[in-house]
Amino acid sequence: MFDPRSICRIVPRHSQLALALLVALIAQPALAACTDPPAPEVTWRRCLLDGRDLSGADLTRAHLRDASFQRARLTGAKMAGADATDARFVSADLEGAVLQEATLREVDFTRAILRGAILKGADLRRARLFRADLTGADLTGAVLTGADFSGAILDGARWNDGQRICAVGSVGTCQ
Repeated sequence: MFDPRSICRIVPRHSQLALALLVALIAQPALAACTDPPAPEVTWRRCLLDGRDLSGADLTRAHLRDASFQRARLTGAKMAGADATDARFVSADLEGAVLQEATLREVDFTRAILRGAILKGADLRRARLFRADLTGADLTGAVLTGADFSGAILDGARWNDGQRICAVGSVGTCQ
């Protein structure tokens, strides 16, 4: 069996520091795998989770960058503080999901169901919400710079100013 202390006898002193640094880099803890169960702070970067049923899952502060949740069921999921930059939620069901303070920059919510979703303080810069259903969603304090709401249903949604409630028939813009 290899004894790590024996390396000190065969490696010159100036190389021992470099070797220690290399060992420290290699010995980093493994990141979560795409097959890991849903949990707070889970790392699912670049994972394909299309069609999965994650209803009610607690994904608080999860790392979801570049992940794909197309046609996934996330009803009532808790995703507060999650980082889902560049993620895809095309045709996903996020009814009643809590996305408060989530980073959702450049996320694709095309045709997603976000009825009653809580998006308070979420960063939705350059997000695509084409034909998404945001009926009754709460966008109080959300950053919407460059977000595309083309064809989005906004009936009864609370707009990002926290005061305005979008009228029935609001499509693409809050009226």
